[in-house]
Amino acid sequence: MSLTTRSETHCFGGVQGFYSHRSQQLDCTMQFSVFVPEQARTEPCPVVFWLSGLTCTEENFTSKAGAQRYAAQYGLVVVAPDTSPRGDHVPDDKAYDFGKGAGFYLNATQMPWAKHYRMYDYITGELPALIFRNFPARADAQGIFGHSMGGHGALSIALKNPGVYGSLSAFAPIVAPMQCPWGEKAFSRYLGDDRETWKAYDATELVKSGARFDGNILIHQGQADNFLTEQLKPALFETVCKDVDQPLTLSLQPDYDHSYYFIASFMGQHMEHHAKALYG
Repeated sequence: MSLTTRSETHCFGGVQGFYSHRSQQLDCTMQFSVFVPEQARTEPCPVVFWLSGLTCTEENFTSKAGAQRYAAQYGLVVVAPDTSPRGDHVPDDKAYDFGKGAGFYLNATQMPWAKHYRMYDYITGELPALIFRNFPARADAQGIFGHSMGGHGALSIALKNPGVYGSLSAFAPIVAPMQCPWGEKAFSRYLGDDRETWKAYDATELVKSGARFDGNILIHQGQADNFLTEQLKPALFETVCKDVDQPLTLSLQPDYDHSYYFIASFMGQHMEHHAKALYG
């Protein structure tokens, strides 16, 4: 569980750091960023884990989302890991939506992916253990959120781990990966042809089967998002949540697309959402 500091920079009264470590779960070196607010100098603070989308690393969110200003205001530790295992020995694919940069936050069962592509176990086990050992973050006050593929990860992980996360939100998430090209491609190759096994990583199917989040889920979705109709389909998730009385706020925003400009525009609302839930 040793940690290497790549850089640390003073930011909004706190510290924005970039770190790396050798992951036993993924059998490679992983990188992630952590923002520690000024409030954590005196006592541990609630922590929110951000999961990024396709092609991203830990740097996209950290440099583009503008989260530090709000994390400093509300007293939140923010952790942003990479989206997949990395390294020359890690299998990859030429397509942008599979392989490195496209781990889909699941545990692959098919070779050659199964040895390294275990992002679900990394996000739910190895990474938080590393964070709580090395940073002033509260294990009893965890939130999770993400964008696109990372929104899929945040929703499915929170639904599969009731009681672990006290807050949950997403930007333009893939809510029903079994019903979109991105998800069908990734699930078939990472998990195999048995679609029943896919349901364990599909937020819409998880809610259908009885999984619940104990709190309100916040989702922002741009209506000018090029991926809205074919890949994201938030209405599917909204419908199943209504059917079972799962609290959900789906905020549709005219004119906004899938970019980090969209994310930065509503980051303040999401950080407030997490702070209210985690601080009670």
